[in-house]
Amino acid sequence: MLRFKALRSVFTGLAVAGLIFSGAVLAKGSELSGGISAITVADLPTQGKQIYALIHRGGPFAHEKDGVVFGNRERLLPLEKRGFYHEYTVSTPGAKTRGAKRIVCGGQPKTPEICYYTADHYASFRKIVP
Repeated sequence: MLRFKALRSVFTGLAVAGLIFSGAVLAKGSELSGGISAITVADLPTQGKQIYALIHRGGPFAHEKDGVVFGNRERLLPLEKRGFYHEYTVSTPGAKTRGAKRIVCGGQPKTPEICYYTADHYASFRKIVP
């Protein structure tokens, strides 16, 4: 069982890095390895598109916790060293709190290598693709 988990982790990392699916066109909702499906930037909610653009500009962000390290405690994203992932709030219209929607990006804050969207507070993720 341990070998299977280790191999799955390696395969997931390669797939997310684009080494297995490079050049592939993923349809809306297509599933990548590890159960992570894809979502295009165009299919993000309006607030998600805005935050995605702000991430690539370096802000400014509305919430104090935007840009903090995401610990990946759920282990749903490929395993990386602590500090690789950062989370950003995707506002929910009408919500009095930060809500459940987030974008989590890995790599350098202004030039992330990869980003994921969650609409259910880290219960599931979708890889953001162009």
